[in-house]
Amino acid sequence: MANRRLAPADDANEPRSLPERYLTPDDLVEMFDLPSVETVYQWRRKRTGPRGFRVGRHLRYDPADVRAWVESLREGAAA
Repeated sequence: MANRRLAPADDANEPRSLPERYLTPDDLVEMFDLPSVETVYQWRRKRTGPRGFRVGRHLRYDPADVRAWVESLREGAAA
């Protein structure tokens, strides 16, 4: 599998770009350097992670939803 990790932004205040395609649980594992895909599935079961949806039996994430989830975490940390 090719390394699809997102490149860090040049400016710390500038958001990182997300792929234009829907993301897989494996993409989230790679993006957030998670221990395993099971972490993503636990987030889904606990309703604590980004909003996902099914395409048949495949779980996918809209990059915009992932960005909104990350922003909500950042806002919560700043409070």
